[in-house]
Formats: sequence, structure tokens, C-alpha cells
Amino acid sequence: MPLTPSADPSGARRAHDRQILRLAVPAFGALVAEPLFLLTDTVVVGRLPAPALGALGVAGTVLSFLVALCVFLAYGTTAAVARQIGAGDPHRALRQGVDGLWLALGVGLAIIVVVWPSAPWLVHLIGAEGELAGQATTYLRIGLWGVPAMLLVLAGTGVLRGMQDTTTPLLVSVGSFALNAALNVLFVLGLGWGLAGSAWGTVLAQTLAAAIYLALLFGRHRAPLRPDLTGVRAAGSAGIALVIRTACLQVVLAVAATTATRMGSGQIEAHTIALRIWTLLAFALDAIAIAGQAITGRALGAGDVTATRQATRRMVEWGAGAGLLLGLLVILARPLVPGVFGAGPETAGWLSDLLWVIALLQPVAGVVFVLDGVLIGAGDQRYLAWAGLWTTLAYLPAVLAAGLSGGGLVALWLALGVWMTARLVTLGLRARGARWLVVGG
Repeated sequence: MPLTPSADPSGARRAHDRQILRLAVPAFGALVAEPLFLLTDTVVVGRLPAPALGALGVAGTVLSFLVALCVFLAYGTTAAVARQIGAGDPHRALRQGVDGLWLALGVGLAIIVVVWPSAPWLVHLIGAEGELAGQATTYLRIGLWGVPAMLLVLAGTGVLRGMQDTTTPLLVSVGSFALNAALNVLFVLGLGWGLAGSAWGTVLAQTLAAAIYLALLFGRHRAPLRPDLTGVRAAGSAGIALVIRTACLQVVLAVAATTATRMGSGQIEAHTIALRIWTLLAFALDAIAIAGQAITGRALGAGDVTATRQATRRMVEWGAGAGLLLGLLVILARPLVPGVFGAGPETAGWLSDLLWVIALLQPVAGVVFVLDGVLIGAGDQRYLAWAGLWTTLAYLPAVLAAGLSGGGLVALWLALGVWMTARLVTLGLRARGARWLVVGG
């Protein structure tokens, strides 16, 4: 049931807090497990001779871009399923979830077919040459075999989140993370498979996670197995706007990675580590946004605009507070981070400077991610696509200036701060209005 407005403001806040925490705490664990895949890879691969860590950064940029383009499989499914749950139609909710699974499988297979032959060109596009490009291509081609499983996990996670279940995704994520860590240590350090061993360990862990989701949905929840082609096409059409929104995010990150790669080996290694840390923090903050998707979709499905407004306000407060806390933790951990990743002196110097910028951006990021999640849950994808285009256009001059200024990685990450501020403005203005508050199933 959506939250019911209370005449007691403190009572209403407590009710919202309970619902946010019930969804956000397990979502936090599940979301953090995903970047921990990459952090584990980074720590283990950091023990290999150069340019293994840089190659991981290059290949990881390509894989992250491809998978992130398909995040609509989780976000769109969460919003659609939550609306049907709020509207009292669980059968239609499962039907839409299954359509998302079939779409995920088809998209994953298509990515393998298209990207495999173009892998060398893609790593060169990012700026990798010589041995760096060769190792990055190897990792990328192995990692492609895990893409269909990764997309099935995204869609399956979206179904369960829409059904207000964030605990099961947590359990699956923790299990797959533990397996990934063990396989990476075994394949890379134990069997001596090098960078390829890291890629195979991640692929196997992702495949097992996908198998578990399929067993849960078709076994426990008895979801219909056969695809509804009309529903699959509808899910794909609805996801186009989210693809545009996500593509804009990934263009920003890809431009940053390309700029860092051309600065030198120490800079790309520092940028790779900093990006892993940023991603970990982003997924931690995104836990509240995931709660926002589920709460907003269900409340609007039930026609409860007042509860939607109240919950949004409270989640923004949570996002800002969580961002401030994470920023302080980054500052406290700053002296220890370079050693954890085995960074050399040059890389450690760049990384120490970047951590200050990352810490300062966390409160802004907390609010941005919450508002993004709320609008996704409301089905306001078209606005998010346009906002993504405008904020990317605001970022490009900033990153160009950073590259020409000679300020190095610090200037590059300050340009990312310009982008985050632009996102805060566009999302905040939309949330203050009422056009996104569309009710019904």
C-alpha cells in the first residue's frame, strides 16, 4: 500500500522513513556489490605488471558503457511493475516483467554479435595503443560473454524491486560478489591466467546470478515463460528515452576516460581507480533512488499524489545527508586509498588530489540520484532524455577547457562537477512542478 498522509508531520516522516529504509537498505547492499565486482578486479589486477590495470580500465569503460545503456531494463521494469502492483494487478506486473527478461536476452546476444568484431577498434577509440590495446581487447572479448547474463540480472532485479522486494537482489548480489572475488584470486593469482582470468571469473559469477533470477521468477513466482511479442516491443519502445538519458551519462564518462588516457599512464591509472571509487559511492547513494522508483511507481499507480510529494521531499533529505556522510568518509580514508590499490608514486599523487573533488561532490550527487530515481519511477522518461542532452552539452565545453588548461586530472574532475550541477538544476526544476505526477496503472 502507498503511504497514507498523516495529520502529524513527524508521524508522516517516520512512516516515510520506514518505507524508505525497508527498500533502500537491502538495495544499498545489492547496488554496492556491483561496483565491488570492479573494485575486486582492480585490486587483484593491480598486482599484475603494467599495463594490466590500464587495460582493465579501458575494457571496463567499454563494457560499462554497453551495460549502462541497457539499465532501462532494470529502471523501466521497476517503474512498470510497481505501477501495476499499486493499481492492484499483480498478474499484469509479472507479464511486463517477463517481457523485460526476453528483451534483455535479445539485446545481450545482439551486443555480442556487434561488439566482438569491433573490439580492437573500440579500445583504440578510447586511446589505447600497443600492449595496452592488446590486453584491453582480450578482456573485452571475454567479458562480452557475460553481457546477456548481466542484462538478465538487470531485468530480474527490476521485476523484484517493482514488487517491493529488494532483499532477494541483495542476497543474490552478495553471493555472486563472493564468488567473483574467489574466482578472480584463483584464476589470476592462483592459476596465473593474468588479465583474462579476471574476465572469466566475472563472467562465471554473472552467469550464475542470472540463473538464480530465472529460477526465482519462473519457479517461486510462477511467471509466464512464453514471451508476448507485443509486450516485448512495447518494453523496447518505452526504454528508448531511458537509453538516450543513459547514453548521455555514458558519453560524459567516456569523454572523461578518453581525456585521461591521453594524459599519460599515471593519469589513466589514477582516473581508473577514482572512477571505481566514484561508482561505488554512486551506487551507495542510488539505494535511495531505487526506493524512490518503487515508492513513486506504486503510489502513483494507486493515485496517491500527496504521498508521492511527501516521500520525494523526505528522500531528497536522505540523499543530501547520505552524500555529506560519504564525502566525510572519503576525506578520512584518503591517506589509505592509494596503498589499497597498490598505486605507484605518480598515480598516488594524482589520486590523492582527485579524492578531494570526489568528496566535495557527494552531497550534490545524493540529491541528483534521488530526483533521477523519483522521475524514473513516475515514468517521466521523455523529460529525463531531454535533460540528459542539455546537461551533456553543458559538460562538453567544461571538459574541453579542462583539457586545454593543463590542469590535469583535477581540472577534468571539476568539469564533471559542472555536469553534476547542471543535472541538479534540471532535475530540481522538474520535481518542483506537477507535470510528472501522472496517476493510474
